Amino acid sequence: MLSERLLTNVVRQCTNQYLKLKPTDEVMMPAPEQGKRYMLYMHVPFCERLCPYCSFNRFPFSEERARPYFENMRKEMRMLKDLGYDFDSVYIGGGTPTIMIDELCDTIDQARELFNIQEVSSETNPNHLIPSYLDKLQGRVQRLSVGVQSFDDGLLKQMDRYDKYGCGQEILERIQDASPYFVSMNADMIFNFPAQTEDILINDIERVIESGCTQTTFYPLMASPSVERSLARTVGKVDYAREQKFYEIISELLTGGPLHLFEHGSAWTFNKRNTSAAGEDAMIDEYVVDYEEYPAIGSGGITYLGSNLYVNTFSVKDYNKCIEAGHMSIMGKTTFSKRDRMRYRFMMQLFGLRLDKRQFKKDFGCSVEVGLPVEMAFMKASGAFATDNADELTLTPKGRYLLVVMMRQFFIGVNNLRDQARAALPGEEKELLFGSGCAECK
Repeated sequence: MLSERLLTNVVRQCTNQYLKLKPTDEVMMPAPEQGKRYMLYMHVPFCERLCPYCSFNRFPFSEERARPYFENMRKEMRMLKDLGYDFDSVYIGGGTPTIMIDELCDTIDQARELFNIQEVSSETNPNHLIPSYLDKLQGRVQRLSVGVQSFDDGLLKQMDRYDKYGCGQEILERIQDASPYFVSMNADMIFNFPAQTEDILINDIERVIESGCTQTTFYPLMASPSVERSLARTVGKVDYAREQKFYEIISELLTGGPLHLFEHGSAWTFNKRNTSAAGEDAMIDEYVVDYEEYPAIGSGGITYLGSNLYVNTFSVKDYNKCIEAGHMSIMGKTTFSKRDRMRYRFMMQLFGLRLDKRQFKKDFGCSVEVGLPVEMAFMKASGAFATDNADELTLTPKGRYLLVVMMRQFFIGVNNLRDQARAALPGEEKELLFGSGCAECK
């Protein structure tokens, strides 16, 4: 649709403008602001299998690289404690955080000792949904997000996930077994693969429901420049023209009809109704909705504090050297203007389904209508707002899809930022990533 194409182009231009990495000589993050809530993000950049669609910082797993890395991440956590930070929430992404389960558990345990942690989210892959791992994660992790992507065996083979993680039926059964261990079990799905038909998508949705997961996240396939070639070579060229139709199918089957099994937690996250993981306090994959500012530790971590976005080195070797030298591994930053910060707030809160107008005016000194007149006019003309009063903005179904488009393009922009950081990798580590023509996995 026309509004989708316009929005895609505008967000692309905006992110190209303000997501530009500049060198910095800063070696420590700024101290926290008194009274402000922060979430801690940890990045574990190791995977057993590299997938063709992922742009995150990632390396083929070896115990020799991973073991000292975990120890240094725990050292970096203590640096945050010394700066005065406290956290009630931790999100552990990758890569595959559960790649060394005992190291991960030690890291979570230290976070709980240092900070007032109330909830931990971690990502994993289907082959780690086994009793020995689940027993260790139970109680330590409240929300486990498993990278499924699809239950279709043909798509799993295209993604080079079938041999490593099992067929769709095996993955389904593992999720069914693992769900009782956690407050929230999230099935991470991707839609709009070139080879994905409507029937395949509908079957994926039915299997998500059958899996017993309490939450599911359906991401649109994101063809950022760094993975376009590997995507085209393995799964085909992405067709955005059918993205909206697929999104409408997902929303209707999960949240519509007489059963109404799920409800929107964000524009692309769906929470199962009548469970402890549902409602306003449900944890979702995009932690940036609930925590606008967050320090990130680990190689490739991206921090957002105040007006600044900091990027840690993508080199695991350089990361280890920095931490062992007693300082953080920041290799670049970008600074947001006031207008950029207003746009960021606008997008993130609406992605979370509600923008608080009064808080917006308090924080920025102007109403959202005055601060972002073009954005507001576009969204109104597109029929995006279900509620528009003095207190809040909420979204229509069309508005939710427009936020999916915004976030898709924003994350492509973030992936471009990652590419800028990845370009600084030394030759040996570039060879690990690109010597065999691979990109990475979740």
